[in-house]
Amino acid sequence: MAKLTDSQLESVLIKYRHHFHEYPELADNEFKTTEKIKEILTRWNIKILSTHLKTGVFAEIGLKDGPTLGLRADIDALPIQEESGVPFHSKVPGKMHACGHDTHIASLLGGAYLIKQREAELPGKVRLLFQPSEEANEGALQVINDGQLDGVDAIIGFHNTPNQPIGRVGLKPGIASGAIDKFKVTLTGIGAHASAPQNGRDPIVALGAEIGALQSIISRNINALSGGVLSITHVTAGNTWNILPETAFFEGTVRTANKEVRETIKKRFPQIVDATAKAYGVTADIDWYTGDPSVVNDPGLTAIVRDETSKFTDTYELTPGLGSDDFACFQEHVPGVYADIGNGGHVSVHNPRFTADDGLLIYGARFFERNSFRLLHELSNSK
Repeated sequence: MAKLTDSQLESVLIKYRHHFHEYPELADNEFKTTEKIKEILTRWNIKILSTHLKTGVFAEIGLKDGPTLGLRADIDALPIQEESGVPFHSKVPGKMHACGHDTHIASLLGGAYLIKQREAELPGKVRLLFQPSEEANEGALQVINDGQLDGVDAIIGFHNTPNQPIGRVGLKPGIASGAIDKFKVTLTGIGAHASAPQNGRDPIVALGAEIGALQSIISRNINALSGGVLSITHVTAGNTWNILPETAFFEGTVRTANKEVRETIKKRFPQIVDATAKAYGVTADIDWYTGDPSVVNDPGLTAIVRDETSKFTDTYELTPGLGSDDFACFQEHVPGVYADIGNGGHVSVHNPRFTADDGLLIYGARFFERNSFRLLHELSNSK
């Protein structure tokens, strides 16, 4: 494997990032992305591990027995039509790396290259987890169930972050993100002509009442200092102007950082939905999906990562938010650290105008490289 200078490596990573950005693939369909990652790792003589998953790449670097550190990057895109205006914009209609996972892929590839160059120095092994389906279908759980976390002693990863300078790293011990739950509700009444609503049971009126009533969970059942969010994000009912429909539908999400608050909302949600539906003479069918827990960073490992990262870039105390990431699923099995790295952009993720500066790639690569050696040494000494 030819040795690249820092500037050469950065150029290579930018080329790869642009490729992944131009050809985004949705959750569990990252077939070409998977093949491209395998091709690159194979060219660098990095060992590819077997998997039963149809997408995702898992690999390992290291010649010595010892602890194993997992490095994770998610690889899926979103069903969004890109409007960013970047010259390497998506060439796939209706699909875009609007969460910056293309930068995560390229950064982990860079980290893998740098670690491979110093493989003989590793006091253990590094497991590379190019994870599918972070945006849907619990990709982290797929990886865990496939056995890719077996033998891993700790894990690290990062997410690119708007509104922070390029390469600035945010870290926080303990809870750093929200848990996520999802819900779908179908209200069923009796259809009728719009001129004679007394002959039916209008699910649209009931739907409006449900929207208002459910907000009372946060405002009247949760301690104001605890926090939580219940957002109804999708509403559908009817298909023309003079007919009261038979059904109405709404769905959304709940985000919490406190287990007790999460349970309270889960308990109150069906009580309010059913009681409100009954009051309006309709029935309610509820589909509740319990999603990822909160990201909880191991305090000891976070202190080590902060110390090592501060040697090559600026760090800051991350302010927790209620966004979610299935990296949290890995942390339920092994201790881990999930960081933010500034991408120099100013548009929110999951937005068609989202951008991330190529400059963060080398910082992401160094984050993986430097912390791999430091953490493996620390884990070796602790054993």
